[in-house]
Amino acid sequence: MSTETVAGAGTPLASAFGEDATPAALAAILTAPHRALPVAPAVDRSVWDAVDASDVRARAEADLATPWPVPLASAAARVHRDGDRSAWEGAAFARQDRLSRATVVAAATLEERWIDEVVDGIQLLCEQSSWCWPAHDDAFARRGVVLATVTDPFVDLGAGEVVGQLAWIDHVLGTHLDARAPGVRERIRHEARARVVDPFVTRRDWHWLGLDGDVHNWNPWIHGNVLVAALRLLDGDGEAALRARTVALVIEGLDRYVASLPADGAIDEGYSYWWNGACRALEGLDLLAHATDGRLSAADAVPALRETVAFPHRMHLGGDWYLNLADGPARPTPDQPWQALHRAAVRIGDDDARRHAASHRARPPHEAAGLGRLLRALTDPDWSVAGPTRPEAPRARGGSAASVAAPPLVRDVWLPSTQVLIARERAGSADGLTLAIKGGHNGEHHNHNDVGSFVVASDGVPVLVDAGRPTYTAATFGPDRYAIWTMQSSWHNVPEIRGIAQSAGAASRARDVTATATDAAASLSLEIAGAYPAAGLRGWRRTATLDRRTGGVRIDDEWDLEPWTGAHEPETTVRMLVAGQVALGAGTARITPLDGASPVVLRWHADVDARTIVRDLDDPLLTDVWGARLTRIDLVVTQRRRLSVTVEKDLSTLEDER
Repeated sequence: MSTETVAGAGTPLASAFGEDATPAALAAILTAPHRALPVAPAVDRSVWDAVDASDVRARAEADLATPWPVPLASAAARVHRDGDRSAWEGAAFARQDRLSRATVVAAATLEERWIDEVVDGIQLLCEQSSWCWPAHDDAFARRGVVLATVTDPFVDLGAGEVVGQLAWIDHVLGTHLDARAPGVRERIRHEARARVVDPFVTRRDWHWLGLDGDVHNWNPWIHGNVLVAALRLLDGDGEAALRARTVALVIEGLDRYVASLPADGAIDEGYSYWWNGACRALEGLDLLAHATDGRLSAADAVPALRETVAFPHRMHLGGDWYLNLADGPARPTPDQPWQALHRAAVRIGDDDARRHAASHRARPPHEAAGLGRLLRALTDPDWSVAGPTRPEAPRARGGSAASVAAPPLVRDVWLPSTQVLIARERAGSADGLTLAIKGGHNGEHHNHNDVGSFVVASDGVPVLVDAGRPTYTAATFGPDRYAIWTMQSSWHNVPEIRGIAQSAGAASRARDVTATATDAAASLSLEIAGAYPAAGLRGWRRTATLDRRTGGVRIDDEWDLEPWTGAHEPETTVRMLVAGQVALGAGTARITPLDGASPVVLRWHADVDARTIVRDLDDPLLTDVWGARLTRIDLVVTQRRRLSVTVEKDLSTLEDER
């Protein structure tokens, strides 16, 4: 086997597929291009006449009264001038979303005005100078230019999304495009080859391939879209060999990602990035199985893939709230491709994951997830009849009835690869307190400096929280990343030791980590001193416990510092970031959470000085989750060597309610 076209011996997909993953075998195995994608074309009216596209059509109708969005060169240049990414990306995303909406309505109605709208959108994308998002393009680094070099296209997430979108359009509406706008399909194929397929095949130093061992979510996201394009668009005379070679390279790339998944299926980038990482891999493998009539099928054969299907529901706090790690929000956008999770769960037989996905069936699919995902959600017969299998649970605070009808809400989750523990009072219910705490290290993907940080939720709503991230700019993934306050340990639920915050990098990690879970309690104990470059720090042991007998959470810190020999010892504080209203008292803080969740009381030794610092929020990615502000509680422990903080439901409030 050529090392260019198959993964290494012993890697998951290479082991599962063997010689079938070589270009020579794929040339014979792959189905014909017109059958290769698992969505019925619009000519199949038995499918499309039954599609309910009313939600998408309402938005598409509004589009017709507005001009098409235009991503401008000046907006692209801003990435290198003031770091702004949103101006260009916002216009580009809006253009693609409009085209996706038009595609669905055109397929559902076959009306000429909608086919014309699709042709306009296709032509605009084909005339767009670059499909690469400016923040990703290497033109500035390689040539010092602020605009894309059209003769040397960069294959990134954006290029992958466009070529995948065009391939899905061609598949669904090809016959109607030929009739209404002869030549437009040839233009699609030309641009797909020039901008994505040929660079993908010929330039093999793309950082997202993971050749250096650093495999992240770009890998399955881009490979999945290249696979869509290769399967459908490489249908010309003499392109069969290129089609097979491209698919073989995709398999090799996906294999590198699958091999990087830990045995527990955890994603260090967190829940939100699971959808554009592991889920993309599952979708790509599902597509590959379809395009080979089931011959190349791996999702149910690779243990790590089976485990990662469970990751979303394992991160679920309750309602619309999830444990957010790294750059993810605690209340993610609900327009996720739930049908993709449902399909994977059914395939591998994970009923908890299936129920979690099915609990979101009432949410209409949205084009923001991508055209391929939208088409599959609208046409998947199994998804159309998916739903809860038990009586609807009581409405949880913070979520709609549809979103909480049947999720499993498992009692205890321990993910050793990322050292994440989640524990709630009882399985199947978000009521009461939920504790989540992580160890890990500060060199994770989309890393925040947060070794030892914890989250406490009341009735599934975070109270002691992780802020998440603001809008991405050029600084987010550059040398100034940790100048952003949300990335700093100073704004996570961890200590600041003699004025020193945690440092970035994989060497800053938790050690001596022990997780336990019984019917009586669940806890995580870990040594976090290694995350701090603080002089004289000999150890800091943190233990977080959920006591199921009392329903309370306890955070115990004990530390050892060499005596301070200078004139004034810098302050040591234990910090907690709060969402909701805070009333601070002597040794206590009463918190009224968001979304009407049950109030909680924090307690610590009364002689510990405490203060609050209010952080006003102005970034929409933060205000949409938390509202106008977050509050940090600082407990000053400079002269102490141990501290205990308890979190309990406010029993006085519960008595008043009775």
